Amino acid sequence: MYSMSEPRFRVKGWISDEEFRRLLEFSRYRGRVSGYAVFEVDQAKVEKNGFTVDDIIAILSSLNVPAEDIEAVKRALVESRKVTVYLGEDGWLRIRSRLRLKEHLKELGFWLPYDAVKREYKAPPFKYRAIIEHLRSKGFYVEDKLGLLDNANLPRKVVFQGQLRPYQEEALEAWKNAGMSGIIALPTGAGKTVIADAAIADLGKRTLVVVITREHVKQWVESIRRFTDAGPLVGAYYGEEKRLAPITVTTYQTAFRKTDLFADKFAFLVFDEVHHLPADKFRLIATRMPAPYRLGLSATIEREDGRHEELFPLLGGIVYKTSPGELTRMGYLAPYIVRRVKVDLLPEEKRKYETLRRQYNMLARGLPFNQLVEKARKGDPEAIQAVRINTEMRKLVQNSEAKLKAVEKIVRDELARGSKIIVFTQLRSQAEEIARRVGGLLLHGGLDKKTRKAVLERFRNAKSGVLVVTTVGDEGLDIPDANVGIIASGTGNPRQFIQRLGRLLRPKEGKEARLYEIIVAGTSEEYQSRKRRRTRLL
Repeated sequence: MYSMSEPRFRVKGWISDEEFRRLLEFSRYRGRVSGYAVFEVDQAKVEKNGFTVDDIIAILSSLNVPAEDIEAVKRALVESRKVTVYLGEDGWLRIRSRLRLKEHLKELGFWLPYDAVKREYKAPPFKYRAIIEHLRSKGFYVEDKLGLLDNANLPRKVVFQGQLRPYQEEALEAWKNAGMSGIIALPTGAGKTVIADAAIADLGKRTLVVVITREHVKQWVESIRRFTDAGPLVGAYYGEEKRLAPITVTTYQTAFRKTDLFADKFAFLVFDEVHHLPADKFRLIATRMPAPYRLGLSATIEREDGRHEELFPLLGGIVYKTSPGELTRMGYLAPYIVRRVKVDLLPEEKRKYETLRRQYNMLARGLPFNQLVEKARKGDPEAIQAVRINTEMRKLVQNSEAKLKAVEKIVRDELARGSKIIVFTQLRSQAEEIARRVGGLLLHGGLDKKTRKAVLERFRNAKSGVLVVTTVGDEGLDIPDANVGIIASGTGNPRQFIQRLGRLLRPKEGKEARLYEIIVAGTSEEYQSRKRRRTRLL
């Protein structure tokens, strides 16, 4: 038998010059014995020329090499080039080998700590796919204990039963061409969930869908069951319902708490409203899970704090993006207009506002507001006072009589036209006051689940009416026939603006959506309005 450290193989008869040169790329010629040309595998050549075990076995199989020699070479090469990858009890990805991997791992572009006790490298789990693909490309035989890259298939083939629109097909194809990782940014109402349903069926891997609220969990379960034949393969894991299934839908909060439970079970991660992922605890869901296939969905991923850039190493880049205006021109969203309504503070309100602004400027000393907040957290008394005054200014503007009267007038005019109106606010106190004045339904985060459901059902079933919502309505508010929106107060974030506009854009014959922005002149609301509309809408 031949040495396992220097495996030899025999080729019967004569071989051509081309075949001889090919064999010398990974072996040394040792002469002829009893009608056989004898070669010895050269490990240095194998590594230098980038041969994999499969490459060498394929070449030997094409020649007149005895089966027992091929098997011996395969065993020796596998053993000599073997790298084991597994998930440790501490949650780190572990890379074990008797070979020197340091230089190869450095080529990945990120540093991996070495565990001298266990003689293995450690890596954050989200690097799983990059590490395995890189080591395989270098000719190593990777023993993947997780099996998420090549296995982790659904129990049976799942068929997508829906019909994708052309832009949805383009988005899905762009994601597949990007290696089945990346972010799709489409406006609210454009059917991002249906694209994900198609991706789940197309990929055919065990899938974890992560969503914002329990209501979203139910919507996603219903959508997957509606647009695919997955049926009992779909389960939900959150709150009172805890069923792990081949396709599982959960919330961000649950996924954060149960990452250790989910980590080795799912090959495909889908993040709905992915702009939430950079939050300190939520990003751990993506970093602690080795799932090699990933999809992020959002109307717009941009965050005011700039942390949306943290998404790209975790999920891949933006693979497809379009705007409400583009989809409106295609006829997939309702046509819309945005009207900016400026109002002035009453004289007494204006005097109070200017007094507060002078006090704020003296205390802020030109520092950006986010820096003031940070100083306030550390106990700086002037920063604390400045933040308090800023809150007073904001409340004064949001609850100004002129703004409230403007809301009342728009509501009266639109109700006379038979409109279905959503009023968007930031503060619960403002929402409660507006709801009282216009006789509208009220939805805020302080309501229990049963009450919120009843409010939404009542509004959905109404032909005309008013629903006043706080930020709880910015995501996941499904009122297909609402045609008028009034922004009574908001942030400068373009994402919030697009989400609120999207609530009105479900297409319907003869429908034209109208979104009103009510802005108090001479205040920070003018800047916020310019900032949130600084996005590609048309």
